[in-house]
Amino acid sequence: MVEASGILGVAVVALGMVLTPGPNMIYLVSRSITQGRRAGLTSLGGVALGFLVYLCAANLGLSVVFTAVPELYLTVKLAGAGYLAYLAWKALKPGGISVFAPREVPPDSPRRLFTMGLTTSLLNPKIAIMYVSLIPQFIDLHRGHVLLQGLVLGSVQVVISVTVNFVIVLAAGTIAVFLARRPSWLKTQRYLMGTVLGALALSLAADTSGPA
Repeated sequence: MVEASGILGVAVVALGMVLTPGPNMIYLVSRSITQGRRAGLTSLGGVALGFLVYLCAANLGLSVVFTAVPELYLTVKLAGAGYLAYLAWKALKPGGISVFAPREVPPDSPRRLFTMGLTTSLLNPKIAIMYVSLIPQFIDLHRGHVLLQGLVLGSVQVVISVTVNFVIVLAAGTIAVFLARRPSWLKTQRYLMGTVLGALALSLAADTSGPA
C-alpha cells in the first residue's frame, strides 16, 4: 500500500524535527524536571493526542482547505515562523534560559498537565507544517487509498515523535544535572538551540512553496 521509500522519508523528516528543540520539548522537559517523570509522561499523553488530532484533520481534508485558500496557508506558515523566531530570541537574549535549566513552576494536576500538553502540541507550528505540507509529498496517488496512505505515514511520525519524547522525559533530570555542573555546556546548549530555532524561522519565512 505504502512504499518503503515513503515510510523512510517520513521517518527521517520526523526524526529531524523532533530532535530540534521546540515548544513540545521545552514544555515536556520543564515539567519533567520540576514535577517529576510522571508529570512529564502525563504531559506527553496530551502531546500525543495533539499529534492524532492533526493526523485525522489533515487526512480528512485540511490540506485541501489550505490548497483552496493559499492565503490561509501563508498565514499559518508566517505565524509559525514568527513563533519560532520568538523562541530563538528568548534563548539567545542576555540572561536567556536553556531548555534543560531547572526552573520553578507551580505544580499542576494531572488533568491540567494533560490539557497543557495537548494545547502545546496543537499550537506547535512544526507539527502543523509537518502534516499539511510534508507528509502529503510521500503519498503515491497511483497506489490509491490516499486516506489510508496518509494515516499510515502520519502514524510513522506519531510513533517516532512519541518515542523520542518519551526518552527525553525519562532523561531530562539527568541531562539537567549534568549541564548544571557544567555552566559552559549549558550556555552552549542554549545558544545552539537559539541558533537552530532562528534558522528554522528564517527557512520557514523564506519558503515560497505552496501546500502539497
